[in-house]
Amino acid sequence: MKQIAVFLLCFMLASCQYFDIEKTSSDAILKKELKTFNWKELDSYPSFKTCDSLQSKLDAKQCFETTLANHISSKLQEKTIIVTQDINDTIMLSLLISEKGALLINAIEIDSITTLEIPEIKHLISESLNTLPTIYPAIKRGQQVKSQFKLPIVLQVN
Repeated sequence: MKQIAVFLLCFMLASCQYFDIEKTSSDAILKKELKTFNWKELDSYPSFKTCDSLQSKLDAKQCFETTLANHISSKLQEKTIIVTQDINDTIMLSLLISEKGALLINAIEIDSITTLEIPEIKHLISESLNTLPTIYPAIKRGQQVKSQFKLPIVLQVN
């Protein structure tokens, strides 16, 4: 009987380590979660109402960029632009869409010849962006977030 009691006592003392609960702080959990995020990828890209019905993330992104480029192009085509030489340029727009859906221009990269021929080109582009339909912001993990991207605009004036 003493042997069984000694055995149970040793067993209980040795098994106490299995009952220890490792406490994890909320900071440790947060750090671990943050390491698993892919911060460069969004759950859904910014969109217009016309692009909301698309299921594929790639199709929705392409729809947004195409709609935006077409809107800018149509607004530029409405203007009468007179030049002394033919222009065939690609304008790079660096855009930021806030978590509220507001579109801001970070930078516009334009060739110097285009700027000389059409000095008001930046103003025309800014003006065309002011008439955009409502933009729905990008979403990451169920939250509306800021997103930044570059949009090429091909400009051909003959």
